[in-house]
Amino acid sequence: MKRILLLTGDFTEDYETMVPFQALEVVGYKVDTVCPDKKAGDFVKTAIHDFEGDQTYTEKPGHLFQLNTDFDAVDFDNYDGLFITGGRAPEYIRLNDKVITLVKCFMKSGKPVAAICHAAQVLTAAGVVVGRTLTAYPALAADVRIAGGTFIEAAPDQAVVDGNLVTAPAWPGNTAILREFIRLLES
Repeated sequence: MKRILLLTGDFTEDYETMVPFQALEVVGYKVDTVCPDKKAGDFVKTAIHDFEGDQTYTEKPGHLFQLNTDFDAVDFDNYDGLFITGGRAPEYIRLNDKVITLVKCFMKSGKPVAAICHAAQVLTAAGVVVGRTLTAYPALAADVRIAGGTFIEAAPDQAVVDGNLVTAPAWPGNTAILREFIRLLES
């Protein structure tokens, strides 16, 4: 059974966490959910982001999401792929040295990496987007370009694949990012 590391944190986007976790488990992957400075059994708070016609998304309290793995016990060699959730969590998890090391290891190894919405902040902090083509929440276009990547403005329900990296701009792209991530895991 293939194992996926799902990297998340407090105020992750609800759908960008719950849907990938559940969908990947349904199709037969073991998904280990982790957050820096937290252990198995701890919870992260989620936020629901919605698009209601304002200049940016709105944010409402979401659910509690229970982690099933100790972050400190994570070993890159035990995983076949990495899924980085979006929302507010990437703002602070990107400050964790082990997060950056893990992301660099996955990207360098060629193992599949999925990053949705604001997860691009983790990729740019890790310095792994140089020469890569990706999408993210549109407000991160400048971050991706400054970090040396090529930003593609994709429709919210689409995904962009560049080698082992698959990205989507927001939760409406869950189906597309998961389809492409699974394709990469099975290739």
